[in-house]
Amino acid sequence: MTDKMLGIDVGGSSIKAGVVDVAAGKLLGELLCAPTPKPSTPEAMMPVIAALAARLPEAQGRIGLAFPAVVKHGRARTAANVDHAWIGADGAALVRRTLNRPALFLNDADAAGLAEVRLGAGRGEAGTVIMLTFGTGIGSALFTAGQLFPNSEFGHMELNGMDAEKWASAHVKTLQSLDWRAWIERVNVYLERMHALFWPDLFILGGAISERFADFAPLLHSPARI
Repeated sequence: MTDKMLGIDVGGSSIKAGVVDVAAGKLLGELLCAPTPKPSTPEAMMPVIAALAARLPEAQGRIGLAFPAVVKHGRARTAANVDHAWIGADGAALVRRTLNRPALFLNDADAAGLAEVRLGAGRGEAGTVIMLTFGTGIGSALFTAGQLFPNSEFGHMELNGMDAEKWASAHVKTLQSLDWRAWIERVNVYLERMHALFWPDLFILGGAISERFADFAPLLHSPARI
């Protein structure tokens, strides 16, 4: 029997939900998606999460809630791409009250990185690994010898006088109608800065845009493996 768990991924633009075999790291069945409500307050967001969960009844028990914020001691401490009403909110407690189910609440890029290091592209990597997720913003997760340094928030590193995610995220690519070459030129600058500071052995790129990796992979340049 597979160990099924409901995974909820909250982003600035959309909320995704799917049933995951946590032992194998595989999505089971359909990935559901709903627009992130505006304003994206806890009160507005929890009914959307509840509706998605109701459409996936095969996953019972604990829910994993991946969220675009620094999460310390179970509470959101930042809110870069969601409503600031989330600051101080206990995400797991909100899920428990709404769905009467236990939940794990953690930073979204940390969640993606943990999956990759344990079951994916970073599995068995003994050195330093940096996971970068490109979406509405840029999320990050830093690992050394398989151990997570949580809440790294490298998307807020300054580039050209602004947060890197305001210059090189996938959302900026769409907003400014950048072609692959123009966008990857920015991503390469970002990777070079990251490499100069952390000297990783491996970069892992994620986010929905990574599904188009074959389109932009030849344009990427980094001293580290990607």
